[in-house]
Amino acid sequence: MNNTTQRVDFDGSQGAKLSARLDMPAGIIKAYAIFAHCFTCSKDLHATKRISAELANQGIAVLRFDFTGLGNSKGDFASTNFSSNKEDLLVAANYLREHFEAPSLLIGHSLGGAAVLSIASEIPEVKAVATIGAPSEAAHVVHNFGVKLDEIKDTGEANVSLGGRDFSIRKQFLDDLEANDVLLKVAELKKPLLVLHSPVDQTVGIENATQIFVAAKHPKSFVSLDNIDHLISRDKDADFVSSIISSWATRYVSNDNKANDSETSNDIIVSETGLGKFQNTILAGNHYLLGDEPKSVGGLDSGPSPYDYLAAALGTCTTMTIRMYADFKKYDVGRISVNVSHKKIHAKDCADCHSEERESGGKIDIFERKITVEGLNDEELAEKLLKIADKCPVHKTLEKAAKVETRYA
Repeated sequence: MNNTTQRVDFDGSQGAKLSARLDMPAGIIKAYAIFAHCFTCSKDLHATKRISAELANQGIAVLRFDFTGLGNSKGDFASTNFSSNKEDLLVAANYLREHFEAPSLLIGHSLGGAAVLSIASEIPEVKAVATIGAPSEAAHVVHNFGVKLDEIKDTGEANVSLGGRDFSIRKQFLDDLEANDVLLKVAELKKPLLVLHSPVDQTVGIENATQIFVAAKHPKSFVSLDNIDHLISRDKDADFVSSIISSWATRYVSNDNKANDSETSNDIIVSETGLGKFQNTILAGNHYLLGDEPKSVGGLDSGPSPYDYLAAALGTCTTMTIRMYADFKKYDVGRISVNVSHKKIHAKDCADCHSEERESGGKIDIFERKITVEGLNDEELAEKLLKIADKCPVHKTLEKAAKVETRYA
């Protein structure tokens, strides 16, 4: 099953609605992470999306969001600063804590790296931190303001062009950058740290990585991103970065006990996500799924409905039952597929139902299966396989009706 990306939003530190994406693994979730983007970038920067998706492939769910006033997030960028970015990160961590699971891994790119280094100690669940091309001091971004720097200092505000966009930068932004001592936070981190940096980074020099690495306590690791640009613009480079982070982080953040529990338990664990009206996460062994309802009834349409899953169970069981029988009898049959449709009809209109069912009133559920077996030309064998389909265990459960016992956990 493919990974899924959920659209989410939450209120930021300044009250503005922040736009986010949550990249979820298809299988067991080893850990939750937050990805902090670079200065004036967004959650949708190609490298950010690529790295997050690849981390999801490795079992790490990643929340990436736009800081206040950037990307698709609301709010006034001019009123933000490095400290408000840090507060947004804490809000994001709390969002994961309330709706899914607190982040055990923080990842920061460029100034986002400086931000995660500065707040990691304030999130007790965080077990490891990784930075990509991060500056050793928040004030490093000041060089981006060029000739407008004096104007900002003299008049209190100036419009600065960054990456083809105009931003209003206020003096309070500069003052806040100067007030934040990133290296002091690094020295006090007391969490495993991975520093990734390119020796040819023209935006944030490699000396920044040296300063961060020297200030940090062990365990700490450094990986040189040879011949990789600051924005990690090539897919192969983004994939390399994600593979390094995943391999390194798994040692510290992988919840093996949870994985073992889910793999050995027969329970299906279903929980509301808090997103939309009906969305639920479904953990079946080491498989992660989403359940939802169509938009027409108030859902997000982010996953199959409960009846869709019931129909899928019947269809899956049917193909498996026919395949087991065909293999056992050594029948040479091609690919088996089943189309399942579901509807409710008035019991009195069901010609094939028992008399007591027709007289009961109300409605009954009708599941219709249309079976296709490629290359099947033998009518006698086709009739046999049709009867075998009715021996599917899920079919029997649906027809006999099961008893459901309910209690509080």
